[in-house]
Amino acid sequence: MTRKPNGCLEIEPDLVAAATGDAEPGASRRVEHHIDSCDACRREFHRYREIEGVVGVLRRGPAAADSVARAREGLESRLADLRSRLVSYRVFPSPLGHILIARSEHGVSLVEYLHGGTDLSMSRLSRVGGVEAQEDGAEIEALYRELLEYLRGDRTRLEWPLDLRLARSDFHRAVLRATAAIPYGAVTSYAGIAAEIGKPAATRAVAQALRWNPLPIVVPCHRIIGTSGALTGYSGDKVGLKQQLLAVEGIQAIGKRSDSRVARNTLYHYDRNDQHEYCLPTCGDIARRPIGPVTLLASRELAGALGLVPCSACRPDLHPLAA
Repeated sequence: MTRKPNGCLEIEPDLVAAATGDAEPGASRRVEHHIDSCDACRREFHRYREIEGVVGVLRRGPAAADSVARAREGLESRLADLRSRLVSYRVFPSPLGHILIARSEHGVSLVEYLHGGTDLSMSRLSRVGGVEAQEDGAEIEALYRELLEYLRGDRTRLEWPLDLRLARSDFHRAVLRATAAIPYGAVTSYAGIAAEIGKPAATRAVAQALRWNPLPIVVPCHRIIGTSGALTGYSGDKVGLKQQLLAVEGIQAIGKRSDSRVARNTLYHYDRNDQHEYCLPTCGDIARRPIGPVTLLASRELAGALGLVPCSACRPDLHPLAA
C-alpha cells in the first residue's frame, strides 16, 4: 500500500505557508524545489493558492454588510467547487490484481482493475476532466478491508455511498442503479436490466454501458450475463475475473473461459409470476428458456429473503439442489 512519502509530510507546513504568502524565504525556496519534482504536492500547492485567493477577498478593508455577504457566498461556492473536484484514491493489491479505489466527498467514484501497473497514469482517473486526484485517505483503506472481506466470502454486501460522476449519461446511471439492485448470489441478463429500466429494446446499449462500469464489484456487473447464460465481456476482456467473483457468491460456471456459461442446473430459477414462486431447474421447460426475464439464484435462503415461495409443482423446498 502506498502512503504519502516522509518528504511530502515534512514539507507540508511550509507548503501551506508558501501558498498563503506567509513562508520565510528559505522555506519558499525549499517548497519551490520540492514541487518541481513532486506532482502531488504541486497540485496541493495550487489548491491552497486557489483557496487563498478566495479568502483574500475577506482580508480587504471594512466593507458594507451586503459586500461581505456576497464575498462569503462567493467563498462558499468556490470552496464547494474545490471539494467537489477533489477525489482521493489509493491502489491496493488483491486476489484479482491491483485495484484502485477512489472516493469524493459524495461517495466512491471509481473501482478499477489496474493490470500492468500501479501508477495513476494507468488509470482512467488521470484522463478525467474536472477532477483533482490526490493519493490519500484512511477512509479508503477501510473500504479496501471491506473489499477483501467480500472477496474472501466473509461479507455479502458493500454498503458504500456511490458517486456516479464517471457515468457517461443519464441512461448509463439508470443501468448502474438497476445493476446495483441485483442481490448477492443472483444473476440476470442484460435483457433483464433493459426491461427493468423501461428500455426493453436497449439490450446492446445496456451491455455497452456495463462495459464501461466505473464501479465494478460494488455495482455488480459480474452478475449480469447473456440470455444464453454466457459470461460475456467483463471490464473489457476480463471474463476470468467475472468467473471468480461469481464463484465467491456460489454461482459456478462451466466451459472454457472463452466460452464459459453459468451452470443453470445448479441454480434455482425465478421467472416473474403473480404467485412469486421460484423453481428447480427441472421444472417444465424453464431451464431451456433464454435468460431474459429469468433470475437465477444460488440458494433457497436468497429466494426467501427476496420474498419468493417454493413452486407448488416442483417443490424446491422438498427437493433442494445439492450444495
